[in-house]
Amino acid sequence: MSAVPTVVGSAALTGRARLSAVVRPDPWRVPRIALLVGYAVLYLAWFTAKGIVIDRVSVLLSVLILFVIANVGRPINQVGRGVLDFAFYASMWIAYDESRGIADRLGFPLQVESVINMDKFLFFGGVPNVWMQERFYEPGSVRWYDVAGSLVYFSHFIVPPAVMGILYLANRREWLRFVKRFATTMFIACTMFIVLPTAPPWMAAGGDREIILNELSPLRRPTARGWSHLGLKSFVSAWDAVKGRDWANKVAALPSLHAGYALFVVAFLLPWIRPRWLKVLVFAWPLMMTAALVYFGEHYVVDALAGWAVVGISFFVWNRIEQRQRNRRLTTTRGALAASHTTTGPR
Repeated sequence: MSAVPTVVGSAALTGRARLSAVVRPDPWRVPRIALLVGYAVLYLAWFTAKGIVIDRVSVLLSVLILFVIANVGRPINQVGRGVLDFAFYASMWIAYDESRGIADRLGFPLQVESVINMDKFLFFGGVPNVWMQERFYEPGSVRWYDVAGSLVYFSHFIVPPAVMGILYLANRREWLRFVKRFATTMFIACTMFIVLPTAPPWMAAGGDREIILNELSPLRRPTARGWSHLGLKSFVSAWDAVKGRDWANKVAALPSLHAGYALFVVAFLLPWIRPRWLKVLVFAWPLMMTAALVYFGEHYVVDALAGWAVVGISFFVWNRIEQRQRNRRLTTTRGALAASHTTTGPR
């Protein structure tokens, strides 16, 4: 009776030995995980003390650390691939910031009344920004929806980079699919920022004391007060000012990338979500983001719809390209199998 467990045990050992011969064990896996945990703890500590890391240089440095950790102990060819991955990632963001920064200085006419007129057309003469603030904004108190709106608004600076980082650690192929669509969305948006510089509602209401539309004159910009109410801070490095960079563009409002990126993340992850109720629930994020943007006077509804449209175009283009690539590979494989069958004959 005792021989059976011995045989089964030896068979299991043989199976593990064969598996290890095909898939080499990774002695650096545990150190990498430990480094990632340490990185996450330090990032949360920094976030608690300083606020969100949102300036481009600091973001790229934090992502560089993540890329380095992800490639600790990897073979030299994978390290080289990691360097190229980060170079692509960094160039994507720098190109975006540079083009976004100069978009408002190229002489295209500033859109002010056209966007508000589109919102009024959609809402039967009403202005959603004004309507929401008249009913919900209270100058002397911070309500629960102010806090919720601020959290949703600032999630724009956290969720997309976090998803990119997790994808890179888990599956580089999916990371590449994500980044290709993301870069295309950026390119389309930057083109629109250049051709259609648009004053956001808070600016059109006189937030910069330059543009005042009477129908927007009571509009406030209470975006961060819910965030501050929780004792949290936003963090903007002085690096850009010191180095003389001008990456800011107050009239990069059409399309809204806050609304666009919220839908982007949901659309990309949707195929991996199984329960139908959860598929429906995740769309609450882009809807809540749009509501917050309108309530805070950051964007018109049309800006959000344009952001969603840009994301849709990006996904449509890359879905078609990837489908053609899959069809081409399938045709090549079938041709190779048919040629092999013809040469060797049926067995």
